Amino acid sequence: MQRAKFLDKLKSGYLRKWWLVILVSLVLLAFGAVVAVFFSSWVQFFIGHEIVLRDGSRTFKWWQQPPVKPVIKIYIYNVTNADEFLIDGAKPIVQELGPYVYRQEWEKVNVSFHDNMTVTFQQRKVFYFDAEASAGDEEDMVVVPNIPMLSATSQSKHAARFLRLAMASIMDILKIKPFVEVSVSQLLWGYEDPLLKLAKDVVSKDHKLPYEEFGLFYGKNGTSNDIMTIFTGKGDITRYGLVDRWNGKTHLPHWKSDSCNRLNGSDGSIFPPNITPNTTLYVWDKDMCRLLPLKFQKEVVTNGDVLGYRFSPADNVFGDPEHNSENECFCPNGPPCAPNGLFNVSACQYDSPVMLSFPHFYNADPALLNMVDGISPPEKEKHQLFIDVQPQMGTTLRATARVQINLAVSQVMDIKQVATFPDIVFPILWFEDVISGLPSEVTDLLHLATNAPGVAKSALSYGLFIIGGVLLVISVFCLIRNSNRQETLTLESSTHYVNKPANPRPPRNLIPPFPTNGTTKKEPIDVLNPGFVADGNDMS
Repeated sequence: MQRAKFLDKLKSGYLRKWWLVILVSLVLLAFGAVVAVFFSSWVQFFIGHEIVLRDGSRTFKWWQQPPVKPVIKIYIYNVTNADEFLIDGAKPIVQELGPYVYRQEWEKVNVSFHDNMTVTFQQRKVFYFDAEASAGDEEDMVVVPNIPMLSATSQSKHAARFLRLAMASIMDILKIKPFVEVSVSQLLWGYEDPLLKLAKDVVSKDHKLPYEEFGLFYGKNGTSNDIMTIFTGKGDITRYGLVDRWNGKTHLPHWKSDSCNRLNGSDGSIFPPNITPNTTLYVWDKDMCRLLPLKFQKEVVTNGDVLGYRFSPADNVFGDPEHNSENECFCPNGPPCAPNGLFNVSACQYDSPVMLSFPHFYNADPALLNMVDGISPPEKEKHQLFIDVQPQMGTTLRATARVQINLAVSQVMDIKQVATFPDIVFPILWFEDVISGLPSEVTDLLHLATNAPGVAKSALSYGLFIIGGVLLVISVFCLIRNSNRQETLTLESSTHYVNKPANPRPPRNLIPPFPTNGTTKKEPIDVLNPGFVADGNDMS
């Protein structure tokens, strides 16, 4: 019965306001829990919505015309003892010249969006020689292996003998030698080669090379002929920035398996968001002729105090099948395959025996470095390729792509120009394509976008928990306190009425009390009050 009375008191209008406060506090606590659990997901959804490539958006403008200042630094291996190597079989000696520095401007042109959430474009890159930052001039003369000639002799190695003899005669007539002396500008951007000129006149149209001059960067200064199609991220943010097609193809035709022929990597400028240290990033570059996998290395702080993740290739990314079994599919004509630390790109370089490596044969077989003199031992800080990425948004913050171009030369009988050549890998040059950082207008936005959500989440969730908790404690305390006080008052009142002794009010005395006159003897009323004495005569 006491409990029923207590519940009745709790339901009273006097205490009903505290029930409302309790309800509000519980709602605040529940909302705080929801914020703590789901706030990060809301932020990820918002970021995914904002970074999608849409015509006219800020992200699209930065993607189309990157607000960066790319610089490429080129180092050339000048052969200083070419005659001794050819005549006496001396060990080649090279002198590393450079850097020859070029500033770049990047832009994506002929952009068109498609209904399948993709966008197609062509890449335009313009190079400007920076004489002040360079250690030499574009007109510096260098001696390097004759790549067109040595490529032709390599391809004829297994041809009929009369073809090899005919090639040797043609080279004699044209005075073609295994080494050429050209300017830095010619080596990079192109020079007229007699073999290419001859091939233009005698080779059928279907087998002609797509260029008339030879240069290691020939055709790269300007708008590329290649047509790229990538995903905008709309509908599926996990494919944001990944290649869908290259020149209409979804796979390359060169390698043994679809996994090695696939193209679905990034061009290195943007990646799908929400990157973790366990993520493997894939970069696609047509000159590398494959996807390059990048693994997490460490956390870094870039311009504007923006936190980034550094990704680099694994040490065995160019390993032979013995050191990296996943590379077995990149050896279509082997074994033998390319030496450990080299990647054979001849399949997509018109069968030229071009091998890629990292500068100074970093992470490659030490025997390659010992084939020539004049190259210092590799150093990780100077020769490693890396990309720094903002993990939440997938934006590239900083990057340095370092690659070395080599030529694999072998002895070919019946061609006297190379009959004495040993099997050797000649380093030609190496370069580093550098993006040192993003401008402040971008880093400020990245800093805000990556740090503000965490602060907002903590402030909002903790604020809701504290306010809700305080209100709940106060309301429960006041509710119990007021209820106990009312219960106490009720119990005291009930006890008062139950335990009070019966003491009825005496009846009102209409007749004054009898005077005692100092005696306790009761006198007759007629003696005490003669007025009340009856007339005896009358009564009689």
